[in-house]
Parts: sequence; structure tokens; C-alpha cells
Amino acid sequence: MKKSLILLLFAFPLLAIAQTDLEKLANSPRHQEWVEITYNGRTVHTFVVYPEVADKAKVVMVIHENRGLNDWARVFADEIAEQGFIAIAPDLLSETSETIKKTSDFENSDAAREALYALTPEQITADLDATFAYAKTIAAGNGKVSVVGFCWGGSQCFNYATSNPNLEEAIVFYGTAPQEEDVFKKIETPVYGFYGGNDARVNATIEKTEQLMNSSGKTYDFKIYEGGGHGYMRSGSQADAEEVNSTARKNSWERLLSILKK
Repeated sequence: MKKSLILLLFAFPLLAIAQTDLEKLANSPRHQEWVEITYNGRTVHTFVVYPEVADKAKVVMVIHENRGLNDWARVFADEIAEQGFIAIAPDLLSETSETIKKTSDFENSDAAREALYALTPEQITADLDATFAYAKTIAAGNGKVSVVGFCWGGSQCFNYATSNPNLEEAIVFYGTAPQEEDVFKKIETPVYGFYGGNDARVNATIEKTEQLMNSSGKTYDFKIYEGGGHGYMRSGSQADAEEVNSTARKNSWERLLSILKK
């Protein structure tokens, strides 16, 4: 009995350490706010987090995965701010219908994903342009804006690099490049790729992407993290994460920060 009690006492603090994404957001000391970015009669609900720093900071646009701007995406934005950057994460599922104002209004993540795949490329780019324009107006920003995206958002991040020459860098997490070969010539910003070793679907596209970027004279610097699966930045952050995913996440954070701080 005593042995069981001792084990329970040791286990309880470990359980208390594990927080849900909502708890992480609630316990963050950083200023978080929702802003409404409007253009052409459309409203993009956007989550913004400010770092606790004395000087003006670079702004990092965060493009969510294919389930919308969920709690994990907002936690990542908060973690970016923790590292000294202003994070701005647009909900690209904003105003989907009269009853759906943002991702959290969907019945479940499958419904959010279905709605996301119905978005037009034109609307996505327009939303990102409006977010970028807002980012440039943030008084606490230093005028520099980067973009990072995950999975579907990683692909959108790569796409956005073809239309916005004023980005500092585009950071693509396990997303694919555009299909149209001629658009690579439009890229003016360095593109950095982060890929999991156990993600054959996405990784099968890397060789062609590298060839097209090189032949267009563009910067494409990528790294494959051995053992990491697709979505390892999210799965690697969970309390029950496999070691390969948590290691890939840790190593990716180190590289990500070295890029953003250049």
C-alpha cells in the first residue's frame, strides 16, 4: 500500500505538468489579442501575440494546417512570441458562412478541413496580403515580416513566396511547392524547408523543387529530420510524443530561430 502511494505521489506532479493547448494559452504571460482585418467587405479574424521585449521586433505570419486556426496553431504563435517575435496568425476560415465566423465555430475538425479545401487560391492570397499589410502597420514591429506555414499551410507559405517579394523569408514545414514551373522565377525571398524523414508523400517532391529553385537562381535551403513524421511539430509537442518526433521538433526549433534571427 505504501509503495503504491509513493508511486502515485511521484506520478501526480508529472501529470500536473502536462497542459492542454488551451491551458498553455491561458497561462502564457504574453499579451494575446484577436484583431479583425478587413478589406473589400471581408473580415479575417486574426490571432496576434506580442513578445516581452524592449525593442521593436520582426513580425512572423503563421499559416495554420488543414484543420484551420486551432488551439495548437495559436500555441505555436505564442511560442514564437516567447522567442522575441510578434506572431500574427490569420484564420483563413474566417467568415465561411453566416454562422461560421472562425475555425472554432465548426462542428469538428473534419468539417473545418472540408471547408478549407473549398477555398479559392485568390481568396487565400488576398487574406495573406491583408495580413501582411496589417503586419507592416504594427507599431511594435520593426518593418520586417516573415512567414511560416505547416502542412497545407506550408504549401500556402511556398505559394505566397511567389506573389509577395517583400517577405524576409518563407519557412515551409512539410508543405509542397507550387505545380506551375514558371512561378518560381517570381520568388524574391529565401525559402527554407523543414521535412520529416517518415513523410514519403511530401519528400518525393523535394528533388524537383530543388531543381526548379536552383535553375531559377533562387535560394532553397532544406533539411530532412530523420524519423520525424508528417506534422511532427504538432505531434512532437504532445505529452505522449514519440521520441523521434519530439527530437525533430527540438532540432527544428533551433534551426527556425537561427533563420529568423539572421
